[in-house]
Amino acid sequence: MMKAIGFKQSLPITEELSFIEFEAEKPTPSGHDLLVKVVANSVNPVDYKIRQNAAKDTVLDTPKIIGWDAVGTVEAVGDQASRFKVGDEVYYAGDITRSGSNAEYQLIDERIVGFKPKSLTVAEAAAIPLTGLTAYEALFDRIRVNPETDQGKTLLILAGAGGVGSIAIQLAKQVAKLTVIATASRPETQSWCKEMGADFVVNHYHLKDELKAIGHPEVNYILDCVDMQAYWETAAEIIKPQGHIVSITGSPEPLNINLLKNKSVTFSMEFMYTRSMFQTDDMDKQYDILNHIAGLLDAGTLKTTLTTTLKGLTADNLKQAHQMQESGKTIGKTVIEF
Repeated sequence: MMKAIGFKQSLPITEELSFIEFEAEKPTPSGHDLLVKVVANSVNPVDYKIRQNAAKDTVLDTPKIIGWDAVGTVEAVGDQASRFKVGDEVYYAGDITRSGSNAEYQLIDERIVGFKPKSLTVAEAAAIPLTGLTAYEALFDRIRVNPETDQGKTLLILAGAGGVGSIAIQLAKQVAKLTVIATASRPETQSWCKEMGADFVVNHYHLKDELKAIGHPEVNYILDCVDMQAYWETAAEIIKPQGHIVSITGSPEPLNINLLKNKSVTFSMEFMYTRSMFQTDDMDKQYDILNHIAGLLDAGTLKTTLTTTLKGLTADNLKQAHQMQESGKTIGKTVIEF
């Protein structure tokens, strides 16, 4: 058996039963799966969004375990697993269709797992996988930035101080060699974006005026990490002809794609779970990306985005972490160390 934390109903996070602790069967790996003893994980906006919606009008028979970012040690491997061995330290962002990392043990397909960065603590490493994969895929799989031919081009990151924005600034600056402009409105978020390596930080409340003031009224690329619908018309105005807009948020209402027509602008969505959800032919690219990011972290090219560490796999810690995410004011990443 193992300790796990889950929920049977989608309740406000302030409710006592919004998370419950319980005992679950310790799983056994088969196929490409690894059995990982989890030692730390981090909380992302996807966590609270699923908690709020997965059991809205029902009470589940068995508590649902969420949580995806994780760091741990391989305890057993499936009969088709070949990339890792027992005792390896690993990190990963999980699979949204499977049981999550808010538990002592988790099954995870080795094709979406990487070796933990050696130079980082488990908490520092747990802050990276989901946001690192999302930012990396947005830049290099969706926009297809080429550091050799696109060096110096401008990227605007909407919400630079959040989890994805924090690592996207670093990847865009240090790896893609872009000119990075991040949005932030508070002194502490502006300072954080600068610390991550942004060339410019602008206030999203006065976006067009501040872009003009820094000499970049138009940009080559836009990465939306906050609210595509709210920024859509502005994005269509400030994107350069033949530019590229990527959103990780989507939109509750249809977007007017016609606004992009005259400029021949490309629009892409980025969902880090696409590869695992659909078992794509290139699913194992996430293994490569995670190992590449680990190398960049170990080399000092990138740094962890960890800002808050909570100690202990408890319902109270998960409630606190979810409240922080729901506030919309978190900087960097919040990690729970078991």
